[in-house]
Amino acid sequence: MKTSWYKEPWAWLVFFLPLSAVIAGITTLIIANTNPDTLVVGDYYKKGKAINLEISKIKHAQKLGMAFALKYSNNELVIKPTGIDKEFPLLNVNFYHPTQQEKDFYFAMTPDAAGSFRQFITNDISGKWRITITPFENHWKIQNTITLPQSSFINIIPKPIEAN
Repeated sequence: MKTSWYKEPWAWLVFFLPLSAVIAGITTLIIANTNPDTLVVGDYYKKGKAINLEISKIKHAQKLGMAFALKYSNNELVIKPTGIDKEFPLLNVNFYHPTQQEKDFYFAMTPDAAGSFRQFITNDISGKWRITITPFENHWKIQNTITLPQSSFINIIPKPIEAN
């Protein structure tokens, strides 16, 4: 007595294995096309020169004795110059989130009467941040990794070794 092919369990096993490989391949192709990897920088020489320029700005800030103290609490960011005695008409302050680029933001901060820079922030910025401080002329740069909020002031000093 013969049975139909579709009633045999071995036939379904023989069809299922190649079918699952085809489905996995199509799924992989769809994922690869919808989430492409970023390309390597084509002109790596120019990119390397730009990195060296950024490191030289950090070394220049170190040579000038630039240092700041930063505190963020109660939705207020306070940055005080603690290095050389110099008045800054404007500071450019960039916050870079380590994993989510859409959370990055920027402030152009002016000093108050005491020489401190204050900014009220309505968004929640708790967590780890990469902060970059530059003057209006952009001839020096300080960048550090910090964790917010901070109840006391933390020092922001130029560190050429940590520059990226």
